[in-house]
Amino acid sequence: MSVLRYLTAGESHGPQLTAIIEGLPAGIPVSAEGINSDLARRQRGYGRGGRMKIETDTVEILSGVRWGETLGSPVTLVVVNRDWENWCEKMSPQAVYRDDTCAVTRPRPGHADLTGALKYDHADVRNVLERSSARETAVRVAVGAVAKQLLGEFGIRIGGYVSAIGGVLVPPPCLPFEQLWRIAAESELFCCDRMYEEPLKKAIDAAKTAGDTLGGVIEVQVLGCPAGLGSHVQWDRKLDARLAMALMSIQAIKGVEVGLGFGVAERPGSEVHDEIFYDVAKLEGGALSPVYRATNNAGGIEGGMSNGEPIVLRAAMKPIPTLYKPLRSVDMRSHEPFEAAVERSDTCAVPAALVVAEAVVAMEVASAFLEKFGGDSLTEIRRNYSGYCEQVRNA
Repeated sequence: MSVLRYLTAGESHGPQLTAIIEGLPAGIPVSAEGINSDLARRQRGYGRGGRMKIETDTVEILSGVRWGETLGSPVTLVVVNRDWENWCEKMSPQAVYRDDTCAVTRPRPGHADLTGALKYDHADVRNVLERSSARETAVRVAVGAVAKQLLGEFGIRIGGYVSAIGGVLVPPPCLPFEQLWRIAAESELFCCDRMYEEPLKKAIDAAKTAGDTLGGVIEVQVLGCPAGLGSHVQWDRKLDARLAMALMSIQAIKGVEVGLGFGVAERPGSEVHDEIFYDVAKLEGGALSPVYRATNNAGGIEGGMSNGEPIVLRAAMKPIPTLYKPLRSVDMRSHEPFEAAVERSDTCAVPAALVVAEAVVAMEVASAFLEKFGGDSLTEIRRNYSGYCEQVRNA
């Protein structure tokens, strides 16, 4: 069984962010251009802060890829922090530059600051906030872009849109998902209905004027996923559980839904469970199986396994905890009440969270895909996948 995993390293104002991906088979086409496209998407969005004007994220592939294809060895990705030149002494690994007078001692409510300082015995909150910063997601987007290139070889596509910001809901039009993705791609807020873009911007502008921040809801879909990814036999192999963990690992995400999500608690079973049908003509339309469901309340996952329908996931993002009108906190050094420290921040980063969500979902689906069809090369995986598709078509 192939094991696909990755690690990231680096600080928000350090020299770079680094990721190492292990378990990619040989022969997967990988291009920096494809990765950079998603990195640019992450930096877009109405309501972003000043750092997006400093950083123009691009990836450098340092290992595991030769002449545009993976080698089967670990892939190393680097995203350079262009603001490093202004922080090279404050964030230097060398003891000679130590300066305790610049220590951050006022933790921000809602951030990792205080708990991280207590856990790791830090007197300077910067030792926590640099790593816990959402800046780390830049390199995770790069990792997810590689996973998308793997999944794309088998017709699996991932996209999404923003469905709410600051309580302003955006109900998606009744259009195919890929058409909604195209509409969202042209929006500053990744909104799939342009008539809601102005109300969203007004909500963000009002929050900025008030020194406040806004959260929201994002939705991600996976199309073309075969039935059978994940497993019902152990708790940690369930695909929905793994996807929920991946989404919850994103900074500021506080809730995840699959399909109807919490809506299942409000309906009787007759309005929740998706009836099953059989139509061999579905195969002529490109379906992987003649078995299908007319509805998709389960969000493409039943019993911890993909069921062949589109996987539909939603995640709720809390408002960014760094406010320009700071909340009250306590100084860790003097124990006196103060207003929390202010770091450069966004008013709203919900659109960026969508891109990160697509990335972590892509990586988790790719991991489950390789567990099911894994091999050491793309050629071997194609054979395994083709055999399974034939089995499912004849079910």
